[in-house]
Amino acid sequence: MISLALPPFLHFLLLFIWIAVSGFFFAKVEIQIEGEAGWAANLPTWRIEEHWLLDIFWGSRPMTGYHAWVFSFMCAVFHLPVTLLGQWSLAIEARILASLMYFWMIEDFLWFVLNPAYGLAKFRPGDIHWHKHWVWRVPVDYAVFAAVGAALFWYSFR
Repeated sequence: MISLALPPFLHFLLLFIWIAVSGFFFAKVEIQIEGEAGWAANLPTWRIEEHWLLDIFWGSRPMTGYHAWVFSFMCAVFHLPVTLLGQWSLAIEARILASLMYFWMIEDFLWFVLNPAYGLAKFRPGDIHWHKHWVWRVPVDYAVFAAVGAALFWYSFR
């Protein structure tokens, strides 16, 4: 096996670029699937609109069949290298989870920026009803994922 043997910062930078590009591609796919009706509003899928667990783990957003399957799929995709290489550690898992958090944060933001029905001008609470909690002009999920993801990246690269 050939190792790239990159310095940690360069390895992190390459990984982050890969995550951002992947988030861009998936945002474009979701724009094609959902159009202007975000959070699978017009998709033929089941929905759980209210449940106390959704308030804790899902930002008070509905759980949909679309999101249950797409999140599970992406989790499997991000864990694929563990299966391919047959290696796992807490550091690798931390890096995978951090990568997933940043992927979803970037993908979600780009969905708004690149979607002709929204754009950056409409990236605000009044125009995005499914992001119910905001802090520092971004959905709370972004702030939580950024902080937890950064800590997990730090752990995985130390």
